[in-house]
Amino acid sequence: MKLILTEDKNEMGHVAANYLLGHMNQQRRVNLAITAGRTPVSMYEYLIPQIKNKTYYQHVHYYNFDELPFKGQDRDGVTITNLNKLFFIPANIAHSQIHKLTLDNYHNHDNKIAGDGGLDAIVMGIGCDGHFCGNIPGKTKWANKIVKLPILADEKGYIADSEYNGDTTLVPDHYVTMGPASVMQSRQLILIANGESKADAIKQALEEDITENVPASILRLHPNLVVILDKAAASKLTIHTIE
Repeated sequence: MKLILTEDKNEMGHVAANYLLGHMNQQRRVNLAITAGRTPVSMYEYLIPQIKNKTYYQHVHYYNFDELPFKGQDRDGVTITNLNKLFFIPANIAHSQIHKLTLDNYHNHDNKIAGDGGLDAIVMGIGCDGHFCGNIPGKTKWANKIVKLPILADEKGYIADSEYNGDTTLVPDHYVTMGPASVMQSRQLILIANGESKADAIKQALEEDITENVPASILRLHPNLVVILDKAAASKLTIHTIE
């Protein structure tokens, strides 16, 4: 594991963008799984002007690692919708470079990724409960590949508030995610986090027991894990780990 400590979320995003650019500058097809949400906003702000309308980045292909559909609607799910706003549209990424994971294709998506040459890197955040991608405590099993998981009745209110502007009628009964077994196949994992609210989850994931109760703890077993944190997110790590 390589741990990089930055001053703030802007520097964290800058460093993460440079890691992705390092992959993008290879002279072959490059496959990247990327994240939406608030954590990577500064990463995309730096990355977009570096690659927008640059034809020499047409060999880079993008994958979403989880998806929440809009119940009863025939449209892109929450993750792709957010990635469109954050990155794909502002960076003018061609549709042919975007490979969507959905409830319709999840059965074969692991095979598609393998056929495309495998993932070069996955950049992901971490939840306050220690989840990564859509791997939630109490649901995730280490052996899961790309998997369809249920959304329980007591989860729908929170999910509606966080992803659907409070509209519970749009919350689906299931979502799909790359499970740990799929994520660990990537050649590199890049975990990013900022803010004091993530400090407990980071400590549990990086220093405490490797357990399905803290799904992100399994990432420590990957041979090429890079963790990029701001000082606030790293504030509860021990000096030994920081060194």
